[in-house]
Amino acid sequence: MIRTILSLLLLCCHLACSTTDPNTYEADLIVYGGTSAAVIAAVQAKKSGKSVIVVSPDTHLGGLSSGGLGFTDTGDKSVIGGLARDFYHRVYLHYADSGAWRWERREDYGNKGQGTPAIDGDARTMWIFEPHVAEGIFEGYVKEYGLDVHRDEWLDRESGVEKVDGQLVSLTTLSGKTYRGKMFIDATYEGDLMAAAGVSYHVGREANSVYNEQWNGVQVGVLHHRHWFMTDISPYNIPGDSSSGLLYGVSADHPGEYGEGDNRLQAYCFRMCLSNHPDNRVAFPKPDNYNPENYELLARVFAAGWRETFDKFDIIPNRKTDTNNHGPFSTDFIGMNYDYPEASYERRREIIKAHEDYQKGLMYFLANDPKVPEEVRTEMAQWGLAKDEFTDNGNWPHQLYIREARRMVGQYVMTEHDTFSDREINDPVGMGSYTLDSHNVQRYVKPDGFVQNEGDIGVSPKKGPYQISYGSLVPKKDECTNLLVPVCMSSSHIAFGSIRMEPVFMILGQSAALAAALAIDGNTAVQDVPYADLQARLLEEKQVLARGEFKTR
Repeated sequence: MIRTILSLLLLCCHLACSTTDPNTYEADLIVYGGTSAAVIAAVQAKKSGKSVIVVSPDTHLGGLSSGGLGFTDTGDKSVIGGLARDFYHRVYLHYADSGAWRWERREDYGNKGQGTPAIDGDARTMWIFEPHVAEGIFEGYVKEYGLDVHRDEWLDRESGVEKVDGQLVSLTTLSGKTYRGKMFIDATYEGDLMAAAGVSYHVGREANSVYNEQWNGVQVGVLHHRHWFMTDISPYNIPGDSSSGLLYGVSADHPGEYGEGDNRLQAYCFRMCLSNHPDNRVAFPKPDNYNPENYELLARVFAAGWRETFDKFDIIPNRKTDTNNHGPFSTDFIGMNYDYPEASYERRREIIKAHEDYQKGLMYFLANDPKVPEEVRTEMAQWGLAKDEFTDNGNWPHQLYIREARRMVGQYVMTEHDTFSDREINDPVGMGSYTLDSHNVQRYVKPDGFVQNEGDIGVSPKKGPYQISYGSLVPKKDECTNLLVPVCMSSSHIAFGSIRMEPVFMILGQSAALAAALAIDGNTAVQDVPYADLQARLLEEKQVLARGEFKTR
């Protein structure tokens, strides 16, 4: 306790003695990131009476929620409370205005959501939306709460973090701006601030033996969903001839043994917003480096009779889609992201551009290549990029779907046992409910000489919605005492597969900000925030901490 008090006094001294340098900024709370969790955390900080600065690498706020993922992964909507529910209420209010329906009539919209109606009139929420609508709501929060947002500010990951006796004092960005705070939140998809602060983390899949799990490590032979090769497809340039080399996208590496850990990541993609309205669609562009041979494996899948191209053209308002990966060869760029979490900014930009080129090339291939069945090409001709979305980026999403990057190894590690409610959580700060979901991690050659995907998992929580521990938002105390991490939180790979949904990130962002405010008020480490006090504040802010709780309020 004495050490904590001395550290806080030293921190306060640093803040008090800061220069009047115009490039130095101070606030009670510094939120690093531009994701949905970042905005929600900042809103809660202001509601709690704290000064806050959002230091955002992104120009556009909202992350995936405004970056194309409009067909929300709700899971059990009854456990989505607090500001997360407020966000979806604001979506509802937007679409209650007839002026929001530009490209179709509201009564012609199918109202299909993911496990729930898109428009939930009884709860006055709407779970499905266009990208620009989500971004508008996040910007609305900025104006309503007077949030101080510094955009296009990138953490200097090499020397931009100052720590004193286990506490963050400041972060400095590549532009030379320094941000000093009492508390910090890393709300990025990558966990860059967490990593630069010296906090422990993991990249890749832990072996099943690490946490005594079943669904974590290499899952060779486990085939869930419909994202695998259901017929025998040769992976070689000349079918059946292993000496002819492998087709694009197939790895020559051994996939590993079942249950082993590895450093591979589930695949990334862009969640495209497409339109089939003739006045609001743009033809799929042909990338400068387009090579139809990159999609030969898909051509062989078509030749084998596969016809599920449009199964994940999920409909959102105004005759648009949130288009996601589906099938054995689709928008997921399998195996091309392994170095992303630790990569330099320059290398990350290269990876993002490669994903963009691959996916644009895929859409061009589907719309134009004679190897694609005529009925597929005919249907594709009705679709294009939505002209009124991502207008400053050639109608292409500004956010790559970083499904998983770093994951903190914090005070408490959430595992599949927690998502199955097999262990008691004594300090819940929110709830998750979605399927334990991992996209494919690799594409390899089986011993029989045919191609297969590996890593796609879909397992439902055994007992419905589950609690998320406060301990999973904070580092180990000996590593950092004034940092919270609501996105790259402490979790095993497969547990994160359920937790990693945008509504949950908003929930955890709000809870992290509430904890930060209490830590400031109590002059204490985030690890020492009295849970009874935090629980009371969470409930005041209408967070849902137990099954059935929302219905009783």
